[in-house]
Amino acid sequence: MTWTSSDIFGFSVLSTILVIMVLGIVFSFFTPTLERWSKRYFITLFSLLLLCAVTCFLALLFWHDSTKAVASRIVYFFEDAFLSTTAFMPTVFLLHNAGERFKKSFLAWVMTALLGIYLLMAVVSMFTDVFYYVTADNQFVRGPLLALGLLPLAIVLVLNIIGTIKRRKKLSKKYFIGLLVYLIPMTVAMIVHMFIAIEIIVVFCMALFALVMYGFILSDNIEQFMRQQKKIANQQARIMVLQMRPHFICNSMMGIYSLCRRDPEKARQVTLDFTSYLRKNFANFASEEPVLFTDELEHARAYLSVEQTQFEDSLFVNFDTPVTHFRIPPLTLQPIVENAVVHCMRTSNDPIHVSVTTRKTDKEIEILVEDDGPGFKSSDNNEPHIALNNIRERLEMMCKGTLTISSRPEGGTSVKVTIPLDKTKE
Repeated sequence: MTWTSSDIFGFSVLSTILVIMVLGIVFSFFTPTLERWSKRYFITLFSLLLLCAVTCFLALLFWHDSTKAVASRIVYFFEDAFLSTTAFMPTVFLLHNAGERFKKSFLAWVMTALLGIYLLMAVVSMFTDVFYYVTADNQFVRGPLLALGLLPLAIVLVLNIIGTIKRRKKLSKKYFIGLLVYLIPMTVAMIVHMFIAIEIIVVFCMALFALVMYGFILSDNIEQFMRQQKKIANQQARIMVLQMRPHFICNSMMGIYSLCRRDPEKARQVTLDFTSYLRKNFANFASEEPVLFTDELEHARAYLSVEQTQFEDSLFVNFDTPVTHFRIPPLTLQPIVENAVVHCMRTSNDPIHVSVTTRKTDKEIEILVEDDGPGFKSSDNNEPHIALNNIRERLEMMCKGTLTISSRPEGGTSVKVTIPLDKTKE
């Protein structure tokens, strides 16, 4: 048995396709972000393409063995049957992503009828010589009507192109482009295959389509997963912030009540600060996009003004914020400041100094919140750490920012937020 260079090339291509299809099945099965329909579709697609590649591989393997005529004829039949995958599976993908039910689609019924005709002719080819036949010494001979036998697949591919163009407004841009990038070359390859045997190239084109569309689906599912994680992080942030509200709100209301008699003017000012604080809370709860830093700064100022009314002899605040023209995730600055105040007040009776500073470097914006309290212990696993970890996650997801916590040499805690300059545009 002598192997030609074309045989070696064919085995190399088919071996590559076999490995890719096996990997495709494994990845489709174990990828957690794939939705149920996409998972079933790609497992089916990669499995059918694997079987198609296996039949092509066997056909090439039997090619030079004169004793394998019967086996070759059976392999050719299954090769023809699995070849229909190249035309039919894109139709399934197209209709699903266009939001059409397969059973109610006129295109689907036409495709099914054409594929039925094709498979019927594949069965007929087993018993006649009009499409192709295998000689006694295992030589494949194309029959006079072979082109007619492949015509239904070519028509299906052409109808897929037309159907894709007609449904372009129902498809995402990348799905539309991806389908056409596959269907147009595949249609040309199928028409050529009607007159020249290039099964390997046809299967290779379909494998390429499967990988491209799998990549698109996977990217969409990853984006959806990240959006879900972002929503979860926002919800967690709101829960963490709300956990600190009951005592603060009650204490604020009691403080305003006591001020109404002894200092009505101050009571009015605290009421305005408290109202501003609540208004910013409601606005930030509703926002899932980065907000102006000036809004967050106003929110933090309102909170600290109310707290200073209750702890006027033990809470001192300093703002040094020359840089304000940028955006940050909602509920970032105020919870950091509140964490500092609440943690310090809970663990120390000494006066507390809190500072808020902003500065701009060549690459990023920095926000620094510092206090001179007892600081966070590394063994702490409580609300301050949980809330700051949540803020860190939202900073990373929403603006590629970072949050770091460190102890100050002179005592207390420093929380630094950094945001890349290209993510800070208003």
